[in-house]
Amino acid sequence: MVSMPESKSEVSRRSFVAAPFSAAALRARSSNDRIQVGVIGAGGRGFELMRQVAQAQGANAVITAICDVYRPNREKAVQFVEKTWGIKPRQTVDYKELLSWRDVDAVLIAAPDFTHSIMLKDAVEAGKDAYCEKPMGVEFNEAKAAYLAVRKSDRVVQIGTQRRSDPRLAGAARLVRSGILGQVTRVEFSVNFQEPRWRRDYTHIRPEDVAWPQFLMHRPSRPFDARRFREWQLFRDYTNGIAGLWMCHFIDLVPWFLDDPYPAGAVANGGVFLWKDGRETSDVFHALLDYPKGFLVSFAMSLTNAAGNRNLWFGTRGTLDADAMKITGEGSRTPDRLTEEIRVPEEPMNSHMENFLECVRARGTPRADIQAGFSHAVAVCMAGLALDLGKKIRFDRDRLELIV
Repeated sequence: MVSMPESKSEVSRRSFVAAPFSAAALRARSSNDRIQVGVIGAGGRGFELMRQVAQAQGANAVITAICDVYRPNREKAVQFVEKTWGIKPRQTVDYKELLSWRDVDAVLIAAPDFTHSIMLKDAVEAGKDAYCEKPMGVEFNEAKAAYLAVRKSDRVVQIGTQRRSDPRLAGAARLVRSGILGQVTRVEFSVNFQEPRWRRDYTHIRPEDVAWPQFLMHRPSRPFDARRFREWQLFRDYTNGIAGLWMCHFIDLVPWFLDDPYPAGAVANGGVFLWKDGRETSDVFHALLDYPKGFLVSFAMSLTNAAGNRNLWFGTRGTLDADAMKITGEGSRTPDRLTEEIRVPEEPMNSHMENFLECVRARGTPRADIQAGFSHAVAVCMAGLALDLGKKIRFDRDRLELIV
């Protein structure tokens, strides 16, 4: 891989988004000029994001509104806000109502995956900045609509692929982008568990506690189903399976490390081979994606054998092990192969949430901006569709269209 010189503006942008909170930027706002945050989805992940806002003390942010379709989640979130900030936030089961409230500047979107793209589009069109959990989308047309809406707006959007704020991976990205591996031709990701990873207890869920139509949103109407509510990750109405739930974490590294935003093609295979419990999403999955710059990415995952993980980047000069965080000349037979092991250094940076809130205040570009989000969404949608149709899916990057 030939390392191309970066523009001055790109260097400046990356330096800005990787920096900790700017004291000058914070002093430019009064101490009472808080960023008012609304939470859409206050379950496990949403509650963790609330804690991260509370920990970002230099951001001067406060949660003023809670939306969740499940009453116990709302009540727990309200109690947390009261204890943390000494105020009682407004609450609703309808995210569109929350988006209409003027005392909300930015939203944290942490509802189930099938809602992300639609809620993100609605949020920026309502004038709100947004932190949107990954995957950015699992249905291509919805993800594209959200991407175009954000690009059209002046809103700050951070996608929750938090590995972009991992100091070790940031160091690995810098080294790979420098060309240290030579030409990268293959990337291998493998994730393995021996368990039904998304099992949740639903025996205690009462219909009267769930705003069921608001949960279903635009998905097919059906009678209340406690298992679908708690274990939505197992059903195709609400996810495209492992591609969206897990591959998004890893495939996001590809455009970041190798500066190639979209796959050219994707194939996939998989199925339910062990956990035959009514689930509709695979417990074993394998996708192969080829990219225009000339490399192949393999992502494999199983819930059937805990064989460990692999995160390997193969170049003509050597190999990056992004789990062990080292680069060696292993596998290379070229005259310029790496002769000494290189330990990947950490890059100084603040948290993913702090980076988002900093950019909301300073109107900057977050580390995982909408382009990063759409890049992983395209790959996720291609792999999921390839599995569904049993054929290779291609992408037209000029027209931003899938070719089936």
